[in-house]
Amino acid sequence: MVPRPSPVALPSDPSLQRSTLLGLLAERAYRHGTFTLASGRTSHHYVNCKPVSLSGPGLALLGTGMLEHVEADAVAVAGLTLGADPLVSAVAMQAALEGRAVDALIVRKEAKGHGTGAWLEGPLPEPGSRITVLEDVVTTGGSALKAVNQLREAGYQVERVVAIVDRQEGGREAMEAAGLELRSLFLLEEVAAASQELIDG
Repeated sequence: MVPRPSPVALPSDPSLQRSTLLGLLAERAYRHGTFTLASGRTSHHYVNCKPVSLSGPGLALLGTGMLEHVEADAVAVAGLTLGADPLVSAVAMQAALEGRAVDALIVRKEAKGHGTGAWLEGPLPEPGSRITVLEDVVTTGGSALKAVNQLREAGYQVERVVAIVDRQEGGREAMEAAGLELRSLFLLEEVAAASQELIDG
């Protein structure tokens, strides 16, 4: 039988929430070795946030942490499926708990093959509305930029991307070139250092 993960206490203090989330990422999302990334690059650092973003404690912490960086006038958050799916849901729910009206949108990787042929799923806001894009890990920025481009083509204002982890491999520069501000909860070096601390005991 696979052991169940230990319960994670959710602190109310924002600084403790951040350190708890960092600990979860270091323990469950980060690996050191030799890996080929989605971008085709080889790296000694591998970050897969899904074991955190698809856990109850991870969702709760990410919803709070990412909502803080969503623009005040944004009416929705959106992201490219699959990595952003739990993120947009968590942020929309946390916004509702805080009395903010922020819906969740999912951007398909390709247009729906039947029915409406839609690229976007969710309650679509009026054209011209501001949307903040969410991403789990930014390397070159390609996934987030694809989501941004689809949203802009649909007539929405997109000027900010909020990520869990910035791998510091050119994504920020690519965002800036596209007129976007990248905000990340953590840098790769922070997650790697926290992982090493766990190993060192």
